[in-house]
Amino acid sequence: MAHETVLKNARIVLEDDILSGSVLIRDGAIADIAEGTAAAGEDMEGDYLIPGLVELHTDHLEIHYSPRAGLRWNKTAAIQAHDAQVASSGITTVFDCLRMGAELDSGFRKGEMREMADAIQKASAEGRLRADHLLHLRCEVSTADVLEHVEDFAGDPNVRLVSLMDHAPGQRQFQTMDQYIFYYKTSKGLSDEAFADYVKRRLEASDRFARPHREALAAFCRERGIALASHDDATLDHVEEAVSYGTRLAEFPTSIEAARASHEAGMSVLMGAPNVVRGGSHSGNIAATDLAALGLLDVLSSDYVPLSLLHAPFILADTVEGMDLPKAISLVSATPARTAHLDDRGRIATGLRADLVRVERHDDVPVVRSVWRQGKRVA
Repeated sequence: MAHETVLKNARIVLEDDILSGSVLIRDGAIADIAEGTAAAGEDMEGDYLIPGLVELHTDHLEIHYSPRAGLRWNKTAAIQAHDAQVASSGITTVFDCLRMGAELDSGFRKGEMREMADAIQKASAEGRLRADHLLHLRCEVSTADVLEHVEDFAGDPNVRLVSLMDHAPGQRQFQTMDQYIFYYKTSKGLSDEAFADYVKRRLEASDRFARPHREALAAFCRERGIALASHDDATLDHVEEAVSYGTRLAEFPTSIEAARASHEAGMSVLMGAPNVVRGGSHSGNIAATDLAALGLLDVLSSDYVPLSLLHAPFILADTVEGMDLPKAISLVSATPARTAHLDDRGRIATGLRADLVRVERHDDVPVVRSVWRQGKRVA
């Protein structure tokens, strides 16, 4: 016998409209969407019903696993804490970022992230997790061992996204030494001599490894049908390189020029939802709201604050001309799902997964009241 649930009296946020009505869930999928009043069902009391959020880039698991420098938490406990926070923020599909490549002063040993991926899969199989967890490999191309780390994932079907990044000074995110000094000298308390040596070694590593590792990782993704992302592109040359690799996602471009070129080349431009909530980039780069106003913003990521993925679309719908709520919600649902080849979710439409979020909003910060993943209440 089919299991059915009706969610009635909701403001249903479709991809291009808001419909007052009800949603019928049958066996984990959306079976029907009806306008008007339903006689029976769970009353949403006029709250918004939006698609479950799709998160492509979050470092949040790493924060739970390594909450202090050099400290490691129990993997399963870290995963559960991370999962509970993303699910209660309305995120039903999360790409957990796993860092590939050990930088000079930080990173994880070879095999450590493979162990984390195994722990995620085990926790999921045991029914511990509320959200659907997939993998995003964050590849620091200027590290000597990045390819060795990635090789641990060569046959893993849960790897759906790979990003190529280089955090050496003068590259991508850190185009000015002022930015780099703040992040790597001031925050780490390095002396002038120690900082100069650190910069020298990072630049040498970038010069030696960045390009061959980018090319090898792009080939790795092509061979396996994995979506590829660029990271912190700043110039037209960066974008041209990304296009040559078959990149689908442009993460955190640092200039309007790069964002426009990426968008026009058919890539989805991703910016941080915290950037929207804060009103600007924490590292002094371009503001996500500026890109939204120019029609150059396609995807939002919570990055380091899970609830920002729900908060930011409402801010954009309130403040950006031409950005209504359905379009804003698509930045965190339909477009990221399509970008990652997840055609079974991201929209409220018949036949798709019943990944849904009930949202109440009376002021600036929306409240998640209920979350369903494949028709099952998870938060």
